[in-house]
Amino acid sequence: MEKLKRRTTLKKLFASLAGLAGIGTVAHAKSDATPEKEAFSITEEQDVPLFSGATKLGNTVYIAGKGAHFEGDIKAHTDHVLKELEKELVKAGSSMEKVLKVNVYLHDLADYKGMNEVFRGRFGSKPPVRTTVATYGGVPGDSLVEMDCIAYI
Repeated sequence: MEKLKRRTTLKKLFASLAGLAGIGTVAHAKSDATPEKEAFSITEEQDVPLFSGATKLGNTVYIAGKGAHFEGDIKAHTDHVLKELEKELVKAGSSMEKVLKVNVYLHDLADYKGMNEVFRGRFGSKPPVRTTVATYGGVPGDSLVEMDCIAYI
């Protein structure tokens, strides 16, 4: 009997804590309509695609890393990469202002200041969160910078 009282008291305590935390106890029917991933700008090597340039799931778009594969300095490469990201975002129905997260990969950390000069202001008045790293061995394709991002639509 004492065990039952303790169990009932604990259930009431957990239920009230869940209510305070905003955790509902109402069951929701699981929808059979799972959003389907949409891939576009697929890069193919041999018979099997290597990766997609962008994928969408629901109202989120993921843009693969873009680089600059031409002679130039960090500012020219950064400008090119940001323009390429913007093209993919627009194609997906998004924009630079809707970017939530950017990853920046630098060939050389000494280019950080120059990259920032071009990067600043390109995402509107509320810039995304960002991670910037210098890669060991350089960015693929001899680009001085590569960037990928996540945005909403």
